[in-house]
Amino acid sequence: MAKGPNAFRTISEAAEELGVPQHVLRFWETKFSFIRPMKRAGGRRFYRPQDIAVLSGVRALLHAEGYTIKGVQKLHREQGLTHVIAAGLGDNGSASLDALAAAAADSPRSELADEARDRLVTALDDLRAVKARLDGLLRGA
Repeated sequence: MAKGPNAFRTISEAAEELGVPQHVLRFWETKFSFIRPMKRAGGRRFYRPQDIAVLSGVRALLHAEGYTIKGVQKLHREQGLTHVIAAGLGDNGSASLDALAAAAADSPRSELADEARDRLVTALDDLRAVKARLDGLLRGA
């Protein structure tokens, strides 16, 4: 039975879909900070549809367009993730890039502003403090 278009993919399924070996996907993770598959217990990777779109863009830029790793990093830094994704779709139209930008903004993978990141770190610290207090109360009970 085939998976639906919105289903998560394992690394083997992603590699097969993209036509690259699994070790290449792992290598790309080390070179491109914007490739971050979801990892479950034991470090098992699961790729969301948007992860596959990003990987497809990286593959197109590296293999079809002749970019170097540093070139793809620079493209991402200067033009954003939507241009990387667009390369995988073979589309450079501005209307499509606007749609991709909207999709990327809705994605949980979108980059966080420093202020938002600081608020999340503060909230995480607060949650850890609450957990520590609850653990102490449970040990005393």
